[in-house]
Amino acid sequence: MAMKSPSVHRAALLASAVAVLGLLTACGSSGNSGTASTQTLPGTAAPATGGHSTDSASAPASASTSGTAPGGATVTTSPAKSTPAGATGSRCHTSELRATVGRNNPGAGQENFPIVLTNASSRTCTVRGYPGAAFVDASGRQLGPDPKRSSGTPTTVTLAPGRSAWAGLTFSNPEVSGAHTATPASVLVTPPDERDHLTVTWQGGQVPVSGNASSVWLTVFSPGTGA
Repeated sequence: MAMKSPSVHRAALLASAVAVLGLLTACGSSGNSGTASTQTLPGTAAPATGGHSTDSASAPASASTSGTAPGGATVTTSPAKSTPAGATGSRCHTSELRATVGRNNPGAGQENFPIVLTNASSRTCTVRGYPGAAFVDASGRQLGPDPKRSSGTPTTVTLAPGRSAWAGLTFSNPEVSGAHTATPASVLVTPPDERDHLTVTWQGGQVPVSGNASSVWLTVFSPGTGA
């Protein structure tokens, strides 16, 4: 085999080095392109603008929906639309009601007073069941035991603004029953399922507080004022 001259050998080495350098350059260029492709911003931002995304990108979409102005508006609007509908069927709270005690309608030795709750709010709400009631003196001390509940089937009474429901407060006439009596300053009325009460000046005279036939009874709420 013929020996190559030193100049030819150097030329061959130089050509190989150039080829290797070109290959490395091409690989480096291809790698940079792939990195730029993985960090493309439009792909990650797509969920926030309503574009399609993968599952891994859907989490930012949820966060954006509840946290950004457009997403927040959507979430807030939905409850806002359903709240009035839900509120319409929800119970009346003490702060939304006005309590009064109607005129006595005596009969058969019984004294019968309607406890009336009127919806003083601007929304429709409901009352269901029995009121709470307690007679108190001028210092707020309760007179007699808590009233008892008459048998009855509670029904839901829907109160539009300004509408009323009534429950009966009844007891035996003390002059007939011989019960010990007191004259309350007020009656405290608590709406069904509420903790706060409403104070109504009592103008019904003496009530039984102990002794024979001293129980006071309450009935379930019915629509109207009981007049």
